[in-house]
Amino acid sequence: MELNKLTIRTISKKDSNYPNLLREIPDAPSEIYVSGNVFEELQAGAPLISIVGTRKATLSGRSFAREIASKLCKQGLVIVSGLAMGIDTAAHEGALAAGGRTIAVLARGLDFIYPRQNENLARKIVETGGAIISEYPVGVPALPHQFLERNRIISGLSIATIIIEAPRESGALVTARLAAEQGREAFVFPGPVNHPNYYGSHKLIRDGARLVSSFNDILEDLSEIFNLQFSIFNQAQKPKTENIKDENQLLILKIIQNAGQPLNVDKIIELTKLEPQIINKIIALLMIEGIIKETEKGYTL
Repeated sequence: MELNKLTIRTISKKDSNYPNLLREIPDAPSEIYVSGNVFEELQAGAPLISIVGTRKATLSGRSFAREIASKLCKQGLVIVSGLAMGIDTAAHEGALAAGGRTIAVLARGLDFIYPRQNENLARKIVETGGAIISEYPVGVPALPHQFLERNRIISGLSIATIIIEAPRESGALVTARLAAEQGREAFVFPGPVNHPNYYGSHKLIRDGARLVSSFNDILEDLSEIFNLQFSIFNQAQKPKTENIKDENQLLILKIIQNAGQPLNVDKIIELTKLEPQIINKIIALLMIEGIIKETEKGYTL
């Protein structure tokens, strides 16, 4: 998609509408190129939080990213990501589905969208009050090293970065490291021990990143660290199950409740006789809602 029909502005580091958090990082770009009008509104204090992860995300990982982004937008946050396939795309889509705003940071000039599969998504981001930004002027192509360089902008714009599915070699690991160097928080969702998409995620947790296992955990940490107030925080602390109508969700909840101890995925599959992909999707949704949580021994209420 060529953005020549949309306004592309240059914002200098000296300008008042240059993002305040980005200005604080040691290697902040001297100027950024922006399509969209979100930054003027952000100066009023809307918090930004980034969501990143692997391009080769699982179906449950993409669903998880979409739901987390959607719920955060409903709490007044703005989602930042890199417009890549996989987790990035899901995060942007979740923000838009919630009627929220999202910012995509590109690794090339704004005259052309990469990847091309996300041309329509990029246009929707701009048209719904979000923004597409880059430190590279029009005409600069996407070179491999620029994808790593842009990660410092993703983390630099944000009060915290959420990592969903980061394998051994992942740009999300770079973003998490940069967030730590910038004095920002990194929240990491764990996953199955032997799944390659979580190798980097688990290493980040071992290295000191904050482990989160539900949307509630994110709200609690954001409230504690930044003293943010959320409109549904008290409700999120006490998730309700009486409105659940899905028979498979109810079956999994009943199995976990009756077990009297944490159950791993294999045991839940054995007891429910449901397909693994259905189990994984339901578990992800129930964790987002704060109805179940993951422990070292498995899932419990």
